[in-house]
Amino acid sequence: MSEYSLHGFCESGNAYKAALMLQLCNADWKPLFVDFMKGATREAEYRNLNVMGEVPVLVHHTKDGDVTLSQSGTILTYLARRFGKFGGENEMQDLEILRWILFDNHKLTANAAGWRFRRTVLQKPDDELTKFMEERARSAFTILNTHLEGCDWVANNRPSIADISLCGYLFWPEHMGLSWDEYPNIKKWLANIQKLESWAPSEDLLPSAVGGSK
Repeated sequence: MSEYSLHGFCESGNAYKAALMLQLCNADWKPLFVDFMKGATREAEYRNLNVMGEVPVLVHHTKDGDVTLSQSGTILTYLARRFGKFGGENEMQDLEILRWILFDNHKLTANAAGWRFRRTVLQKPDDELTKFMEERARSAFTILNTHLEGCDWVANNRPSIADISLCGYLFWPEHMGLSWDEYPNIKKWLANIQKLESWAPSEDLLPSAVGGSK
């Protein structure tokens, strides 16, 4: 049995955040397919695993029993502590990382994921709510792009789980109908992430909910 099991699917940027962290840490892990398109996250069995009915869910199989975690920010923090990688070196650095993870979850991913889903899956690119989410997402992109001026990484001048969290949905700009040329500092930063040793796209790490499990 692998040390870690990750429940998710490749179209989920939140699941990709956890998968990418496992990949970058060279963890012993395996993906477990969640058939989101067929309503798997609403089923009682999955809700028993995660009452929130969301992916990802990470299960760490330890000699003392399984540790089950949900929410990508929690999973990233747990893995950073377990592997001693992509975290801060002191309390203030940890807080700076947390600041950007909270920004991501509240401002960037929250709106970018909704915009992408409504535009690509629901096929409602001109819907009023879609346009609202686009406006909010673009506002978050502008903040991130401004922050990255002259910086290679989001927090503490080194790659961290803040970067891994923020990039989760950003390798599919075409799904949102945009080009990162509009946000050149984000474009450069994403290229930096792709240069990290062992980096891989979501499609190489997780099964697809569109094409079925693999």
